[in-house]
Amino acid sequence: MSELTLTRTRFFEGTWEGVVQDRAPGAGDPAIQVLLKDRPVEGVELRRDAAPGSWTLRFPVPARLLSEGSHTFVFADASDGGVLDSFSIIAGEALGDDIRAEVDMLRAELDMLKRAFRRHCRETG
Repeated sequence: MSELTLTRTRFFEGTWEGVVQDRAPGAGDPAIQVLLKDRPVEGVELRRDAAPGSWTLRFPVPARLLSEGSHTFVFADASDGGVLDSFSIIAGEALGDDIRAEVDMLRAELDMLKRAFRRHCRETG
């Protein structure tokens, strides 16, 4: 089991950022892998913070890896393979099946019906 923890801080302008903390500081810099479909992805940056046993992790999501469907990036401790965190990106047609997209569509339809009902009430009242 990994002694590392990974806490997300933000995902902004295509870059995922987080903080890695070692529960047993003093063991040296950790080795973190980002995996997509069990293959390592390049571009992971790990910088030591001022606090002991703490590092800032940055990972720019390469546009070339994105396509239609759901993509899950997994952050793992390279020393023991333990999963620290993951995040998913959904794009294209797969988004149409997502419940959030359905709720947004229902809200838009409800707003349209409310406007039509209010107009009907004004015209007939």
